[in-house]
Amino acid sequence: MKKEVVEYLARYLECQQVKSEHPHSARLLHPLLIPEWKSETISIDLIRRLPKSKKKNDSIMVVVDKMRKSTHFVLVQSTFKAFQIANIFMQNIFRLHGIPRVIIFDRDIKITSSFWKALLECLGTQLHFITTYHPSKDGKTERVNKIIEDMLQTYVMQ
Repeated sequence: MKKEVVEYLARYLECQQVKSEHPHSARLLHPLLIPEWKSETISIDLIRRLPKSKKKNDSIMVVVDKMRKSTHFVLVQSTFKAFQIANIFMQNIFRLHGIPRVIIFDRDIKITSSFWKALLECLGTQLHFITTYHPSKDGKTERVNKIIEDMLQTYVMQ
């Protein structure tokens, strides 16, 4: 049957033109650096869609210390907002180990942007976004960036 489908599709120009390409070729892996100290590098992941516990928890936040291979399993609810997960991180991980130098996580929706904003808020750090290349808000940094760009261009031309 597969052979028949391939032959059938090969006869039609539209099918050949719409064929999707695979632009991503296999690349070399970039291994993570080996941590030099405990709790320096951790990974975080959420396991969801588990049976609900008595306290309505249906997910587990898994935090692994890459140096010691120690693991924390923290029960959470899938309905928790990023701010609640950041608070749980502060109470269960930061309290015991401090802020790690490297945090590895997959591109989970709750962890990616909302978690980081909430974590910075828990730490009392304000995060201000500005428009890219808009010197009226952050002129000093833009001027330094311009100087570095000019230096790099001069270096490359030599």
